[in-house]
Amino acid sequence: MKERLQKDMIEAMKSHDKISLDVIKLIKASIQMEEINNKKELTDEMITNIIVKQVKMRNDAINDFKKANRDDLINQYNEEINILNKYLPKQLTDDEINEIIDDAFKSINPSSIADMGKIMKEVSLKLKSRADMGHVSNIIKDKLSKL
Repeated sequence: MKERLQKDMIEAMKSHDKISLDVIKLIKASIQMEEINNKKELTDEMITNIIVKQVKMRNDAINDFKKANRDDLINQYNEEINILNKYLPKQLTDDEINEIIDDAFKSINPSSIADMGKIMKEVSLKLKSRADMGHVSNIIKDKLSKL
C-alpha cells in the first residue's frame, strides 16, 4: 500500500493534480504518525483503517458544511473522498450488507434492541472497511425495531 501511495504521489506531481497530491500527502503523514506512535511499521490493514477514518472525517465535515450551505467545501471534500476510496477495498452494496446482517440475525437470534452490540460485533468483522459502519448500524437498528 505504501508503495502504491508513493507511486501515485509521484504521478500526481507529474500531472500537477494538486488535490490528489494533497490527499496522498495527508495519508502518508497519518501513516508516518501512526508508525511513530506505535513504534512499528503498519500493515496494509492498518493503513486501510487510517484511510477509512479519513473518509469518515470528511463525511462528518460534509454534514456540517451542508448545514452552513458551503457547497464549495462539500464539492472539495467529495473529490477528496473519491480519491481516498481508490485505496479502499470495493464497497459492498446495500443488498450485500443486508445479506451479511441477515446471516448475523440468524446466528444470534436477537430479541430486542439490547442485542445491538452482539449483532454489530458479528457484522463488523465481515464489513470492516467495506461499508460505512454508521449506515450498517442504522440498518441493524431498523431491523431490530421491527422485531
